[in-house]
Amino acid sequence: MSKPLIIQSDNTILLEVDNPDFEDARDSISPFAELEKSPEHIHTYRISPLSLWNAAASGLEVKTIIDVLAGYTRYDIPDSVITTIKEQMKRYGLLKLVLENNELRLVSADPFVISELLHDKKMELFILNRIDDSSLNVNPDYRGHIKQALIKKGFPVEDLAGYEDGDPCDIKLRDISLTGNIEFSVRDYQKSAINAFYRGGGKEGGSGVIVLPCGAGKTIVGIGIMSVIETQTLILVTNTVALRQWKDELLDKTYLDPDDIGEFSGAKKEIKPVTIATYNILTYRKDKKDNFLHFGLFKSRNWGLIVYDEVHLLPAPVFRMTSEIQSKRRLGLTATLIREDGLETDVFSLIGPKKYDIPWKILEKCNWIASAMCTEIRIELDQETRFQYSIAREREKFRMASENSRKLEIVQKIMEHHKDDRILIIGQYLDQLKALNDVFKYAIITGSTPVSIREDLYEKFRKGEITRLVVSRVANFSVDLPDANVAIQISGTFGSRQEEAQRLGRILRPKTGDNKAFFYTVVTSNSVEEKFAHNRHLFLAEEGYEYTILNEEMFNERFL
Repeated sequence: MSKPLIIQSDNTILLEVDNPDFEDARDSISPFAELEKSPEHIHTYRISPLSLWNAAASGLEVKTIIDVLAGYTRYDIPDSVITTIKEQMKRYGLLKLVLENNELRLVSADPFVISELLHDKKMELFILNRIDDSSLNVNPDYRGHIKQALIKKGFPVEDLAGYEDGDPCDIKLRDISLTGNIEFSVRDYQKSAINAFYRGGGKEGGSGVIVLPCGAGKTIVGIGIMSVIETQTLILVTNTVALRQWKDELLDKTYLDPDDIGEFSGAKKEIKPVTIATYNILTYRKDKKDNFLHFGLFKSRNWGLIVYDEVHLLPAPVFRMTSEIQSKRRLGLTATLIREDGLETDVFSLIGPKKYDIPWKILEKCNWIASAMCTEIRIELDQETRFQYSIAREREKFRMASENSRKLEIVQKIMEHHKDDRILIIGQYLDQLKALNDVFKYAIITGSTPVSIREDLYEKFRKGEITRLVVSRVANFSVDLPDANVAIQISGTFGSRQEEAQRLGRILRPKTGDNKAFFYTVVTSNSVEEKFAHNRHLFLAEEGYEYTILNEEMFNERFL
């Protein structure tokens, strides 16, 4: 029987979907290779420097990676690929930041690397003096800047300089029987994630990113890490709804008193031993030329831990502040490391490398998250709109295709098919959502919906008082709706894989009964929207989900 991989000299890997070993091979290579394309029969992965550096940081060794490739490859591994793996894996840790005699030092076993840095004009600002052939004394105020500069040169620094403990804070997890959720316990994979980050309190731990699917309990991992470190903590979140959910979880799962938890948002400016702040308030300024008014929050207390929820959405200005607080422990939580702005290396340098990841399909098999059926339905524009589309500008074409009025017919048929389920209808454009709401009269949540009304509608949906909810992109992030089991996506951002992860995540919490969820995307065929849909479903293929594509005729056969 032929093996499923073909490894090419340009560091790409072709994976045969129809091979019996497809799933095993996919799960084995995903820790060190990135998915690039996923058509029907052959998926293409790439071994990149960043994917290898993350693999090295997580403890993978060169021999393990080569053995995996050798076990699944149909032909010999090209020598150039083996060389790339060895060289890039060796680069992580070739330079280390350490603290010796109260001095921050950059050390390397390779004296030529030290000499190269001494003659690099971009490093002049950071280097104080040369100690010997293997070490430099560097300015501790630029710890983060040094790591950013060096990763751009292809040298991902291993930061072993340690962390300030921060002021203590008594954070203990409640006994299972005392929580509001009697099913609460820290699952085995969550414990593994906590241990991978903390590393016994040693210098190897304390900074990095935990990658877990939406619905797999990233908040529990964050709270678990807080309970291990027991220090005053700053938690950064995407919006006020997420802020309140974090606070509710902390009160439910720990012995923290409400007076110990502060809310720092547009509505309140509380600073407590545990403070939860939104990214929006941190990046607020009156004018583009002004300073950010609330960056002082980072230094307002002696924080021992900073948690970056949905770290793939971390605003670029916050990276700047993060580069100046590298002595604090830093935890990133996310469902995907993909950033649409290409700043993955800044996450690696300033928050830390990936410390733990687990494939979605493994959690699905264990029933920790729901089994999702993903379907794309392609429909045509009507004749009049088709003509307007043909003469429109490119950006106008995307919006016209996204707001195709015929999508409402498809939404109605899907809802009739799932009449007893709890359905989220998700879209990008407010006019489209309002038009849909005018037809169906469902509750709607957009960016202009007051937080109190949002929370009330979410609560009614959880209780089953309403079973249909129309939501804009504000519901992409950190919204806990465990009983939603159908999502209908009628429009989205240009080819955003991170958005696909978030939207699918809204329906992945485990369900009673058959534990199944349904994710539908309605796309205008023969349009620019269809082209972007190819990129969006890359994420689903990467995580192992079957992705069915139906035209209108096929859809009507199944749903009528």
